Amino acid sequence: MNLHSEFAIFKAWDVTFYSDRVEAGILELPAGLVARFIRYAERMEIFGPDLGMPHTRAMGDGLFELRIKASEGIARVFYCTVERHRIIVLHQFVKKSNRTPLRELSIARRRMEEAKDA
Repeated sequence: MNLHSEFAIFKAWDVTFYSDRVEAGILELPAGLVARFIRYAERMEIFGPDLGMPHTRAMGDGLFELRIKASEGIARVFYCTVERHRIIVLHQFVKKSNRTPLRELSIARRRMEEAKDA
């Protein structure tokens, strides 16, 4: 019995990447972090961009943070939403300190403005 043929999963949101470089950067993360990203991205396609804490957090002005943790460490993935239920993955980094570096946040905010203006 194939469950996928019996129960169609409705995807209300599309998860896309700001650029091929951002997508490649995510795939270059350690395997456990990539697996968690894929799992959460699939959930966001069904349930939307706000999975709630501890998985996602609003960073203000339409920017969100996907909080990924695995045995290899901690990563953060910034994303935003645009029209037609699209989630755009903007930037990722491996977290090495308690606070989010301003440089990483600045990159994400700049890319979000570019994505929303496009």
